[in-house]
Amino acid sequence: MNLTNLFQNILLPITATISFIQNHFKATVLVLVVFFIYQNSNSEKLVTPNLKTIHLDGAIMDASFVLEEIEKTKKDDSIKGVLLDVNSPGGAVAPSIEIAYAIKELNQIKPVIAYASGTMASGSYYSSIFASKIVANPGSMIGSIGVIMESVDASSLMSKLGIKTQTVKMGTYKEAGTPTRKWTKEELAELNKVILGTYDMFVQDVANARKLKIEDKNKYADAHIFTASQAKDVGLVDTVATMTQAKKMVEVAAKVQDPVWDKKDKMDKFLDKLANETISKIALTGSKLVAY
Repeated sequence: MNLTNLFQNILLPITATISFIQNHFKATVLVLVVFFIYQNSNSEKLVTPNLKTIHLDGAIMDASFVLEEIEKTKKDDSIKGVLLDVNSPGGAVAPSIEIAYAIKELNQIKPVIAYASGTMASGSYYSSIFASKIVANPGSMIGSIGVIMESVDASSLMSKLGIKTQTVKMGTYKEAGTPTRKWTKEELAELNKVILGTYDMFVQDVANARKLKIEDKNKYADAHIFTASQAKDVGLVDTVATMTQAKKMVEVAAKVQDPVWDKKDKMDKFLDKLANETISKIALTGSKLVAY
């Protein structure tokens, strides 16, 4: 065996490996990615999280994602405390109330602290009132405790386009809220009755949860919008603080010795947010008129 052949035999494992990688580059990269993901996921699973963040983002038109997270957290005995991270302008009445009472039930099992990371207004404020504490980022906007129902009067446009509607109905107020014409005084009175009843319920729940006086509702409700410090002054939030400080409050309330926060997979978080925003946009184009 000559010297050249000797070196070729010695270097054969290295050159063969390099040749394989060159010929199967994409497959090699994929295997490496899967390996690292597997290793990371396994190492993370060795430490069981005992604290969790539930996100409430965007317009509240569908509560299913948040309610599912709350239900999982209720059943997970390893989770000892929860941070409800809120950045939402509000939304429809029913899903906001669903979240509020689900948080109330969760807070009876393990401490929940609501954190206004951006906007906590209207329906999203309603969703947060039964947390053990409400903490607000110094730059957040709080409040807008009120109810609105709106539609359009498209009768002039329809007239120009030569469009007329035909209706068969039973019930005096069955067409209340229609966009095809101006509402009658009777219809306005009927809709106002609904708005007033919903508003009274909103204010009553806020007053009970926050231990505020109903007779002072014009100070903290009436759709007033507050800065974080102003909201604290009227009793809508307990503390003005940062996210880090809010998490520390959860850790103390949960009485955990070694706090480990549940870290949601970035891709799962992105897909959940995308799905939630899609549902919200679809709902906004529908016929739901009552919203906070």
